[in-house]
Amino acid sequence: MKNITTVKKIRTIITAALTGAFCAAMTTMAYAAEEAGDAIAVADASVLRAKAIGAAIAIGLAALGGALAMGIVAAKSAEGVARQPEAQGKIQGVMMLSLVFIETAIIYALVVAILIIFVL
Repeated sequence: MKNITTVKKIRTIITAALTGAFCAAMTTMAYAAEEAGDAIAVADASVLRAKAIGAAIAIGLAALGGALAMGIVAAKSAEGVARQPEAQGKIQGVMMLSLVFIETAIIYALVVAILIIFVL
């Protein structure tokens, strides 16, 4: 029951953050459209902002998911060592491998964010 409440809180926080980012982006694009006047300049500015927002959301969600996953892995491995101290070496090895895979996923998200900004 406690985990369901935590998941609902996390969903609420993520939804609020994404809604705030969307509202800020829309406000920024509206001001840019007012000031620019030229349709091409407005389109370029809007594409740039969309790229920045997409990259920020990609790396933000990856960092959030990675941090949650790393916390869960650390908690479960500590719990496993507390239950079976003699298996500490095996548990630690599996934990380190899991942390490497999680960090790799975060680095891939960073690469995708950089590609979004500079290539697309």
